This record gives sequence, structure tokens and C-alpha cells, in this order.
Amino acid sequence: MAVGQAITTLVGAALFPFVIRLAWGKLVDEFGTFGGFMAALFIVGVMWALNHGFGNPNGGGLIFQTGAWVDMGTAAGVGLLVASVMQGAKVDNHTVNNIVAAIVGGIIGGLFLALALV
Repeated sequence: MAVGQAITTLVGAALFPFVIRLAWGKLVDEFGTFGGFMAALFIVGVMWALNHGFGNPNGGGLIFQTGAWVDMGTAAGVGLLVASVMQGAKVDNHTVNNIVAAIVGGIIGGLFLALALV
């Protein structure tokens, strides 16, 4: 991976949790449950298209993928955790349990996906 590709990958990965923290809560506050669905559709959809180059046959998105299936979910999880800790949130047993559950769920989902694609 070239330096430029690494930089755009980091920028694309950082933009996703930034936009989530910036807009998701406001949409939910303004429109309630429907705002959460709108946020899921628009924020995740637009960021996916930006990061993966939707419609471009040569890729062309911000994220350069080398074959690993570490995707925007990891970027969102790590980015939002870091942002919360930077704002003074405490990392306690509840937080660690959620992180472990997310990792185990990701592994199980990856295994199911791998078995389905064989």
C-alpha cells in the first residue's frame, strides 16, 4: 500500500465516526425513531459510497482494501470509542464486555460469511 493510499484510508475511516457523532443524534432528536432510520440510511449509505467508490469499476473510494475484511464497522467502533474517551467517558467493565461481545460477534459473522461464500 502506497503512502497516499494509506492516508486516504485513514481519512475515510476517520470521516465515518466523525459524521456519525456530528449528525446521528441530531436526526434522532429532531425526528425520533424515524430519524434513526434516516441516519442509518443516509449516513452509512453516503459514507459507504464515498469510502468504497460506489459505481466506479476501478474502485476509486477513499478506503484502499488489501483483501482483509476489516471494514467501516471497525472504523465506527474504534472512532466512537476514542471520541467518547477523549470527552471523559470511563472505560469500565460494561465497556470491555461490549467490546468483547462486538469482537466475538464479528468473528462469528465473518465465519458464517466465509462459509457462505465457499
